[in-house]
Amino acid sequence: MSSKPNDSIIMNAKKKSSGQFALARRLLLPGWLALAGLLPCPAQAAGEPPNIVLITIDTLRADHLGCYGYQQIRTPHIDGLAVEGVRFTKAYTPVPITLPSHTVMLTGAYPTRTGMHDFSGNRLHPAQPTLAAILRKRGYATGAVVGSAVLDSRFGLHRGFDYYYDNFDFSRLDERNLDAMERPGNQVVDRGLAWLEHNRKQDFFLWLHLYDPHHPYDPPAPYNVQYKTHPYDGEIAFVDSQVGRLVRYLKEKGLYERTLIVVVGDHGEGLGEHGESTHGLFLYDSTLRVPMIFRLPASRAPRAKIVDNAVSLADLLPTILQFLDLPIPKEVQGRSLLPLLRGQADLPSEGIYAETYLPRIHFNWSELRSIHFGRYHFIDAPKAELYDVAADPREIRNLFSQKKAAANELRKRLTQLIRQYSASAEEPTAEKTGLDPALMERLKSLGYVAVSAAGDAVLSDRSLPDPKDRIQMFELVSEAMADSQNGRYEESVRKLQASLKIEKDSLPVHYLLALNYYRVKDYAASVDEFQKVLHWSPKQAGKVAEGLAAFQQSVAISPDYAPGYEAMGEVLLFQGQVDQAIEALRKAVSLAPDSAKAHRALAKALQAKGLDQEAQEELKKAGPPPPR
Repeated sequence: MSSKPNDSIIMNAKKKSSGQFALARRLLLPGWLALAGLLPCPAQAAGEPPNIVLITIDTLRADHLGCYGYQQIRTPHIDGLAVEGVRFTKAYTPVPITLPSHTVMLTGAYPTRTGMHDFSGNRLHPAQPTLAAILRKRGYATGAVVGSAVLDSRFGLHRGFDYYYDNFDFSRLDERNLDAMERPGNQVVDRGLAWLEHNRKQDFFLWLHLYDPHHPYDPPAPYNVQYKTHPYDGEIAFVDSQVGRLVRYLKEKGLYERTLIVVVGDHGEGLGEHGESTHGLFLYDSTLRVPMIFRLPASRAPRAKIVDNAVSLADLLPTILQFLDLPIPKEVQGRSLLPLLRGQADLPSEGIYAETYLPRIHFNWSELRSIHFGRYHFIDAPKAELYDVAADPREIRNLFSQKKAAANELRKRLTQLIRQYSASAEEPTAEKTGLDPALMERLKSLGYVAVSAAGDAVLSDRSLPDPKDRIQMFELVSEAMADSQNGRYEESVRKLQASLKIEKDSLPVHYLLALNYYRVKDYAASVDEFQKVLHWSPKQAGKVAEGLAAFQQSVAISPDYAPGYEAMGEVLLFQGQVDQAIEALRKAVSLAPDSAKAHRALAKALQAKGLDQEAQEELKKAGPPPPR
């Protein structure tokens, strides 16, 4: 975790840019904005550049806000911003997962360039420009308050912020799951308003991340009563009330009319559509389509303007920069939407890209990639899909078989986008050392970081299972993880065992089973599951420190348990601790002289030590290898 200076020091942080540059910006920026016809208010004309407030709301479907036509909720404050601003009806996230989605927003670059495909322990490369870093260089005070540990500063999004409030205690992962490491929206806004109070006399950029709509849905009073049968909506209504608090503060302090406010969702939520309860596995509009609202400072633009063009979250950063008349870095891949905000002609589009590598990275199933273009949404998968989202917004009727020509054309466009957005060989991508090893192991034990043999592979392999054929398994594993994180280990084991009936050789499931057996002190079963993990994917041995601990615990409790010594020896051998491995494996064969597997493991260790003659003797005792 990055060091966090004292709050009072950060709250009073001075602007980084020189006074001369700040003065020049104050003199020149309002003139450009006046020519653009956007900011005619007296404060702007007097030389006051706009402040920026970015509100990202986690797990927010566009079709669950009042201003997007949803009748079962009251969201007056977000709706009010839409009435006074510009609302995009077809805004899409490039990836339906919190960390990579926010990375896209704050960099304007797609995961294909940044390498931030998933929550897998990566950290944003320091060479990648961020919105906060750009604005800080231009004299802005920059502050952020995030509502979830998945956006902790150790993942790299803090760069450029004078103040980045995360403050999550990762040492408590053994007693609290990562999803529970969040702060409610009222606390996020409390921190944000406190920072504003110390920085409102400067030009400022404030980012607030409101995590509340994320599963599990547990809205506070009175929303838990008002939305008793729809708790997801209750979380959204609560978040809306916190947006209202921020808006009231800006108005009371005379900041509202000179502040650009952007409200956006990072991704949606399945809510059972297509069998997906939450998000991350599929690329349907239930998880890709998000709200995007710009409330311009004292704008001459039409009130309640609606833009139907398809746009991406990658377009946020270039839009804000062009709005401020600042240069857009070459690393940015999104488009500025300023012409659309100003009511100018439609922007040409090559299509809107989306991806999910969660199935590949975590389960070794096929990744999914998609493109929205015109009225169609094409999803590239082992079993490809094509939807006419204009006529079929719920994406019920797969037209791939009927419209193969259109599907093939969209596949070509998608391939071109992937080439266009991918990093070149010389461009930096995500760092692979974002987390310390101990934390990585704790995250793996909770199922947040991949233990799959797929690693972070990004090359397509159409021989892998289609996630559509594994949705039941995904839901079972997700429920099992939730059970485990809440101490319901026996129930978790039951669901994991059920998932193995769908795919019996699932590496991550056997890994999670091993950990759950260990937690209920069934060490024999735990060792058996860990051995399956190590035999199917030996390269994972260096990543399962908890496995070694389980083996050591098993032999401490049952000194005559030969499989524990055998498994312990295999891990030690892979780690290069040959002498310790030989010692453990000698103990294993002494306890189980008829175990061919133990003799073969000992032979391998003896060969590593250079004791070839002894190794041959052990191989003779093992007998012929089992048939393949």
